[in-house]
Amino acid sequence: KKKKKIIKNMKGKKLFTSFNLRGLELSNRFVMAPMTRARTKDPENVPNELMAEYYQQRSTAGLIITEGTQISKQGQGYGKTPGIYSKEQVEGWKIATKAVKERGGKFFLQLWHVGAVGNKLVNGKQPIAPSVVERKGVKVYHFLEEKENGDATFVDIDTPREMTQEDIDQVIAEFEQGAKNAIEAGFDGVEIHGANGYLLDQFLRADFNKRSDKYGPTREKRVRLIEEVTKAVVGAVGKDRVGIRFSPYIAEGVGDEEMMESILLAAEKLEKIGIAYIHIADSDFDLKLRLPLEWRQKLRKAFSGTIISTGAMTPELGESLIEEDVADIIGFGRNFLANPDYPKRVEQEAEIQPITDYHTLFGGGGARGYTDYPFLKEE
Repeated sequence: KKKKKIIKNMKGKKLFTSFNLRGLELSNRFVMAPMTRARTKDPENVPNELMAEYYQQRSTAGLIITEGTQISKQGQGYGKTPGIYSKEQVEGWKIATKAVKERGGKFFLQLWHVGAVGNKLVNGKQPIAPSVVERKGVKVYHFLEEKENGDATFVDIDTPREMTQEDIDQVIAEFEQGAKNAIEAGFDGVEIHGANGYLLDQFLRADFNKRSDKYGPTREKRVRLIEEVTKAVVGAVGKDRVGIRFSPYIAEGVGDEEMMESILLAAEKLEKIGIAYIHIADSDFDLKLRLPLEWRQKLRKAFSGTIISTGAMTPELGESLIEEDVADIIGFGRNFLANPDYPKRVEQEAEIQPITDYHTLFGGGGARGYTDYPFLKEE
């Protein structure tokens, strides 16, 4: 039996203080980070009551950022992930925003396009990318094989086709429309997904962007699409309602140094546009990589808005980043997944529940491992 995990001596720390995000008053500095949970139905991908309940349970976070939400059918890379491009999807998200608002929560939607990370079994389309680059070992999943425990089937990504200018223009328009739809659905704002090896990250990364037009191959050119998408989204919903997420590390040895410089250049451009926040993910699922303090200080210098820091985060580490003034609010993923009242558990030195069943992270069907994690007993 695993030892109970308890976090000590966090009461009265800055994490528990309120924070003003461009006029949006967050009750604390805990952010529920975006996590794909695959609980819609293909091919409509409409958010549902179960998802509304899941987010409402976690509205103890100062800010919730939704799972990645595709801005078009082309932008979908995995089975059962929600969209924000159809009327039905907007209506579905309204149930969730209403549920979170009822509890006083603050709620941003993450705008997602997977780019090269796709397979026609998922959406019937060949993936699109800045350049045709083979990415060995990258997988996506679908639910076409009805498995008993609701598990997904993992498959290799298809070879993408290189995007034309027309494709690029369309993607910019889809991000813009997705942002408008999110505000119509009742969200407080949107986060542009520029991280984790998906479309905008692919344009930014020298390893994946081999173009020789205005979008590559130089760093200045590789930043351009992020700039154009951000300007379009800001034009649609206002700069105070827009954030963006980056992740320097996506896999061992994928151009990290280069990427860190590219993100700093992007941050300078975003400073001029004036968006509300930059969200930096240290490391993804299994990479225990930590960004150097020196780099975080450079980011702080380049960008005067709010900085969110995420990635295998602990309350102690988050608190130290706030203390060192290199982050303002801190994202937690799996801890919120298994602990809907995570901030309260940290503050009260209560047990932190582990994830009980990894089958239920992506799909697994219904409420099991999704909305059935218990709250602290009301004392």
